[in-house]
Amino acid sequence: MKKNIIVTCGAMSVLALSLILVGCDRQISSETKSSTSSDGTVKTKEKTVTQSPDGTTTKTEQDKKTSPPANP
Repeated sequence: MKKNIIVTCGAMSVLALSLILVGCDRQISSETKSSTSSDGTVKTKEKTVTQSPDGTTTKTEQDKKTSPPANP
């Protein structure tokens, strides 16, 4: 029984250490632009550039459109 607990704790320690050493992506830049049309619709454009631990960069663009709530 004690052998199973020791093996489990060892495996959990190795997993935790690997997660710490890998690291996370680093955000280099972020830009958000919003515009509102005459009917109340809001358009938002987000651009984000991230860098991973191995040095590669990733550019992400998102377009969001939000309509105004209907009036009763």
